[in-house]
Amino acid sequence: MKTQTQTKPTQPHPLSDTEMSGAEMIVQVLADQGVDMVFGYSGGAILPTYDAVFRYNEKNAQDGEDAMSLIVPANEQGACFMASGYARATGRVGVVIVTSGPGATNCVTPVRDCIADSIPIVVISGQVATSSIGTDAFQEAPVSSVMGPVAKHVFLVTDPERLEATIRSAIEIAQSGRPGPVVVDVPKDVQNWFGTYRGEGLLPIPGYRHRIQMIQNNSMTEERCAEFFALLGKSKRPLIYAGGGVINANAAKAMSAFALTYKIPVVTTLMGLGSFDTTESLALHMLGMHGTAYANYAVDDCDLLIALGSRFDDRVASDPTKFARHAKCILHFDIDPSEIHKVKPADWYYVGSLAPALEELTAHGKRTGFSNNCDEWHAELQELKTTYALNYDRDSELIQPNYVIETINKITKGEAIISTGVGQHQMWAAQYFDFREPRLWMTSGSMGTMGFGLPAAIGAQFGRPDKLVIDVDGDASIRMNLGELETVTTYGLPIKVLVLNNYGDGMVMQWQRLFFKGRLSGSDKSLRKKNFVEAALADGFEYAERLNRKQDVPKVLKNFLSFDGPAFLEVVIDSEANVYPMVPPGMPYQDMITGDFIPNRYDGRETVEPDASELF
Repeated sequence: MKTQTQTKPTQPHPLSDTEMSGAEMIVQVLADQGVDMVFGYSGGAILPTYDAVFRYNEKNAQDGEDAMSLIVPANEQGACFMASGYARATGRVGVVIVTSGPGATNCVTPVRDCIADSIPIVVISGQVATSSIGTDAFQEAPVSSVMGPVAKHVFLVTDPERLEATIRSAIEIAQSGRPGPVVVDVPKDVQNWFGTYRGEGLLPIPGYRHRIQMIQNNSMTEERCAEFFALLGKSKRPLIYAGGGVINANAAKAMSAFALTYKIPVVTTLMGLGSFDTTESLALHMLGMHGTAYANYAVDDCDLLIALGSRFDDRVASDPTKFARHAKCILHFDIDPSEIHKVKPADWYYVGSLAPALEELTAHGKRTGFSNNCDEWHAELQELKTTYALNYDRDSELIQPNYVIETINKITKGEAIISTGVGQHQMWAAQYFDFREPRLWMTSGSMGTMGFGLPAAIGAQFGRPDKLVIDVDGDASIRMNLGELETVTTYGLPIKVLVLNNYGDGMVMQWQRLFFKGRLSGSDKSLRKKNFVEAALADGFEYAERLNRKQDVPKVLKNFLSFDGPAFLEVVIDSEANVYPMVPPGMPYQDMITGDFIPNRYDGRETVEPDASELF
């Protein structure tokens, strides 16, 4: 999909002044914006637009291929998560087209998921006729009211003359500034209306565009560069704290150049994985609740923290007052001014486009001959990485999930796209996979939405057909959208679906064992009768196996990953395996629990047990 161009075209659109229906205008604007794939499920109130997609493809097909592929999932939630996976993997806007009422409301959770993780999608929902709005008509829902609190913006198009500009503006808003989901609610009569296509034009939203333009025009001046390096020059233990904003800003290359030039170690958030090559010597992998022990200790020890596109959320800074407790200075870069000082006060900050800012800083430091000897800090960090490395029960006769992911990582070498559901498997994947570049990691971060993994993997595979895509899922999480297995085989996608089965809600059980005296209320699923292998076979998977012997792990995983086509593998893992390290909610990093197989530098120190009321 092409990047949207907001400048006025020099030549008239070839279809300008053409009479079209509203539905045809929707499709044509999408095509003009480079959209060649949409995800969705049909229904009465959106039928005109679906018909317009059909007719557009009839007219514009090339070599038997649709000009705008329409991907039909098992349900609308799946469609939105597919669009999200597509957007995460490609950096383009994912587009969803659904019907009114339940079709639209099934999208609420994915829309909230996208706003929380700053993912650009556009949801076009059908609506009952304008004259019927507010009458409790069949499949009517107050989409504007429902979506307003969870979307970046919502449009209800009641004036058909504004439809064309609205669709174009929705794409603009979704991908500009801090990305996010935009919902466009289009009544059926507006879709059926006929008018003149202009081929250009945006809605008049001067306030928004002015703010975006001001941020984009902000530059890293010589004076600001000098301020930055004056602070950095006083540091002996600098640390970069990189978030998902680095990936959204396409700033990973610029950040790597800056970090490597000035030899500044890097920790990343869950959403920031892939922004810095995890195999680099300066990489400390993930910090936070389930981050590596050495990353969290590094945050404790640093004297200067450079936050890039990260927002100090509660899974990272669960006790903000004690986060980076030895840092004398915090420098914060973000595209969203509301994030500055929101959780952790910044001593210096920059609001603007990240990549050019980092490029200018790198160039300024070279021009001025900046150097900062941090050899002692690097030696300390190397010792931390060695002493407090990730580890688990390697001698157990039961299959440890860590071992499974380690083995896959040796095969894929940090180059596969990894999608996950939510739970323990998500954290094991984050801990044990390498990510050599951005947009290889698909997960529901802020919302923690179970059922995300499989449909997101589908969207990612459509967006990146050249890549190996693996959905690492849990038995509880995959149940949420298990119907999308059929979508995988319907479209012949070579996705590898890995289910780590511990017969329960693993993360919930871990918390219940730690903080609720082992009362497994509602989380033990050992009596469930689901046969995942038979379910996969029924949905058309030619490769569907169960793995339950440790000695078979290397061979089976190799066969699974090399299978030519969709493949499904259920691995029966140790049901009592826990995710460590773990920082209890509301606790500082000093109270991190490292388990039986990772050393803890604070062993012997009296710690504070969190109150159960603080959890979740």
